[in-house]
Amino acid sequence: MQYHEAAAWLFDLRRHSPRTGVEHTRALLDHLGSPDDAYACVQVAGSNGKGSTARLLERALREAGLDVGLYTSPHLHDVRERVRVDGRKMPKRALAEYVETVEPYVTERGGTGASPTFFETVTGMALWEFARQDVDVAVLEVGIGGRYDATSAVSPVASAVTSVTMEHADLLGDTEAEIARDKAQVATDRPLVTAATGEALDAIRDEAGDVLTVGGDDADVTATYGGREGLEGAVSLVGPDWGVDTKLPLLGAHQARNAGVAAALARQVGEELGVETSPADLARGFRNAHWPGRFEPMGTDPLVVLDGAHNPGGCAGLADTLAEFEYDDLHLVFGAMTDKDHAGMAAALPEADAVYLCRPDFERAERPEVLAESFADPTVAGNVPDAVDTALAAADEGDAVVVCGSLFVVAEARRRWTATEIPKRVPDLDAAEAVLADADVTDAGVWRMRGKGVHRVLKTTVRPRQASYLKEEMLSLGGECATSGLTSQDREPVDVVLMGTLAQFKRLVGKLEGQPYGLERVGERVREALGIRTPPAEAGYPWDDGTAVMGILNVTPDSFHDGGEYEAREAAVERAAEMVAAGADIIDVGGESTRPGADPVPADEELARIEPVIEAVSDLDALVSVDTRKAAVARAALDAGADILNDVSGLEDPEMRLVAAEYDVPVVVMHSVEAPVDPDTEVEYDDVVEDTIDQLTERVLLAEKAGLDRSRIVVDPGIGFGKSARESFELLGRVGEFRALGCPVLVGHSHKSLFAHAEAGAESYEATVAGTALAAERGADIVRVHDVAGNAAAVRVAEAADDPDAFGE
Repeated sequence: MQYHEAAAWLFDLRRHSPRTGVEHTRALLDHLGSPDDAYACVQVAGSNGKGSTARLLERALREAGLDVGLYTSPHLHDVRERVRVDGRKMPKRALAEYVETVEPYVTERGGTGASPTFFETVTGMALWEFARQDVDVAVLEVGIGGRYDATSAVSPVASAVTSVTMEHADLLGDTEAEIARDKAQVATDRPLVTAATGEALDAIRDEAGDVLTVGGDDADVTATYGGREGLEGAVSLVGPDWGVDTKLPLLGAHQARNAGVAAALARQVGEELGVETSPADLARGFRNAHWPGRFEPMGTDPLVVLDGAHNPGGCAGLADTLAEFEYDDLHLVFGAMTDKDHAGMAAALPEADAVYLCRPDFERAERPEVLAESFADPTVAGNVPDAVDTALAAADEGDAVVVCGSLFVVAEARRRWTATEIPKRVPDLDAAEAVLADADVTDAGVWRMRGKGVHRVLKTTVRPRQASYLKEEMLSLGGECATSGLTSQDREPVDVVLMGTLAQFKRLVGKLEGQPYGLERVGERVREALGIRTPPAEAGYPWDDGTAVMGILNVTPDSFHDGGEYEAREAAVERAAEMVAAGADIIDVGGESTRPGADPVPADEELARIEPVIEAVSDLDALVSVDTRKAAVARAALDAGADILNDVSGLEDPEMRLVAAEYDVPVVVMHSVEAPVDPDTEVEYDDVVEDTIDQLTERVLLAEKAGLDRSRIVVDPGIGFGKSARESFELLGRVGEFRALGCPVLVGHSHKSLFAHAEAGAESYEATVAGTALAAERGADIVRVHDVAGNAAAVRVAEAADDPDAFGE
C-alpha cells in the first residue's frame, strides 16, 4: 500500500461521527498486541494548554535521556505530525504499514457498525508506532474531556488537567464543575497534576482525591511569570524540594503554569522509571520546547502573531500576552469552527482597529458572514491566505497583525512562512519517476507523467483549491501538473509537481500575479525557487558570488581525521596561514570533536583551546568561523574575532540563535539527530533529502524569528550525522534541493566514511575532491574541507565549467 492510499483511508474514517467510550480503542489495541504495555504513558487533559504542556513535558523528558513518543492533535499540515518520536514525525512507510495491518480489522468491525473512528484509529496508530520505535515513555494529549476519550484506553503512570473552561458542553456537561469531573477521570495512583482553580479545582479534588496543584502562592508548585524578554518568557518554578528558573519560547503567564504542570509530571515520570529529571534538564528542555501556532511571533515590523486560541479562555490568554507588546493599530484575522462560542471569543480578544474574517478549508469551519455577527464593522475577507495578505498589506511597521480563532486557520496562515518549493534535478526517466512517486502521485499518474518531467520540475505543497488552479493554468500553458493522490474531507494540503519549460514557468508566474487564495504568493515563491527575474545577491560574503571554501582547523586531541595535529597554538596558526594561501575563504576553528562516540568537552576547556587561535588568525585574509555547540563559547569566540558561528547541533543550545542575532553574524545550522552522534542511533527516513529539509525548516524559522535574515542562516544537511552511507550520498547528489529553504547551503563531506562504500577509502583525499566538485556543480555555497588546495581547485573547475566566459579565453 502506498502512503497516499493509506492516508486517504484514514481520512475516510472521518465519515464516522465522534463518540464517547474507550472500549472500541481498547479492542483495537488488543488486536494490535497491546503495544501500550511496552512503555509508560502520560495523559495530559485540559481545556487550554494541554498541547503546549505535552510538548514541554516531552522535551524535558528527552533532555533527561529518555526516548519519548508524543501524540497530539490536531495537526497543522500533515497527519504524521500527530505522532512523533524524539521530535521526528512518523515515517510515511510506517503509516502505510499500520494501515495495512489494521484495515482488515476495521473493515470487519464496520460490517457490524462498530468501526473505529478516525481519532480512535489514529490513537491506535500512535501507540503502535511508539512500540515499533521502542520508546521509554509516551506523552498523550487527550482529545476531548477525559472519561471517554480514546487516549483513556491506556493505563497512565502520571496525568494532568491543565485548565478547565466551558467547552463541548453537549458532551462534557453544562458547568465548569461537570467538565472538570469528566477531565479528572484521567487520574492515576499518583497525584493528579492540575493548574485549575475555583469550582473546577474543587470538582477535581472530589473526583480524583489526591491532587498536586500548580499556580499561585498557595499551590504545591508555584509558577511565576517574569514577563517577556525578547521573544521568550521568563519563568520561575518552585516545588517542595526543587526549583527551576528558565525561559520559554511560549509567551504568557498561562505558559508558566503549563510549564509548572509539565515539571511536576516530569518528576513523577522520572520517579516511576528511575531516571533523574534534574532542574537543569527541565530548564534546557523547556527552553527548546517550541510549539508552532501557540502565540508564535512570525515577524516584528509589523508584529505578526499566530495563535490557535479557539475558545474564550484561550482568547483571553492571547489578549494578556499581546498586552506585553507595544504596537499602534491591531489588525485581527479571525476564523473559527461552527461549534465554538464566537461571541465569547470576540469579547475576550483585545479591541482591534481592523478585523478580517475568513474561513479555512475545513468542513466544520464557520462562514465569515456568520462570524460577522460577533464583531463590529468587520471585513469579510473570504479565504485565509487572502485575509492574511490583506491584513499585512494594511499594517504599518508599528502595527500588530494577529491570526487566531482556530488551529486550522493558523495552519493555513503559517504556510506563508514555512512553504518550500524544491527544485528537482531530473536528468532521466528514473529520476522523474522518483520525484513523482515521492509526491505520492498514483502509479498510473507516475507512468503517464514521467516522460514530461525531464526539464524544469518543481515540487511544492499547497491547499487543494490552489492545486486545482495551478493545474488548470499549467496545462493551459502547455506544461504539466501532477497532484498527490491524497484526499481528505478536511482539505489537507497536497503535494504538487509542476513540470514545464522555463518559459512556461515564467508565464505561469505572470498569470498568478493578482490572483486570490494566496496564489500570488505561490507565484512569488516559484519565481524565487527557479531564479526567474530574481536579482543576484549583493556580494558581501564569500559565498554570495560562488562556492566558498571553508578550511577545517581542529585544535583538539581527538578529531577523527587530524586529532592532535594542530593542538598547539603555533601549529594551528601556521596551518591556518597555509590554508588561506591555498585558497580558503573561511577558517573554521573547532575545539570539541563531534566524531561518533566523542566525549563532551566543558565550555571552559573548549574556549581555552580555541580563543588564542581565533585571536591569532583573525588578521588573516579570510573570515573566521567557530565550530561549537555552546552559546557561551560562541559569544567569547565572537569577542575574540570570529565572524561566523558553525553549530553542528542545529541550535540545540537555545541561546545560540540569540547570540548570532545579537552580533548579527552568519550562523551555520546543521541537521543532526544528536552531536556527537551515537554510533548505535538509527534514524528512519522516507526521503532523506526532503525529511532533512522539513526538519531544517523549523530550525531556520527559529533563527529568523530571533532576528537573522535568511542570507545569514547557512544550512548544512549534516552528511554522516545520523545518516547511512547511502543516505549521505543522496544528500550530496541532491544538494541543490536545499535551495528550497532560501538559505546558503554548506556541504561538509571531507574524509567522511561514506567514501569507503564507493571503494575510495574512508580517508580518501581524491574522493573528497570529487565530492567537492560535485557539490559545487550542484549548487553548494560553501564546502567544508580539511585539504584546501585540491578542493579549491575542484571548485574553480566546477565554476569554469558552469561559466566559461568568466575565466577568459
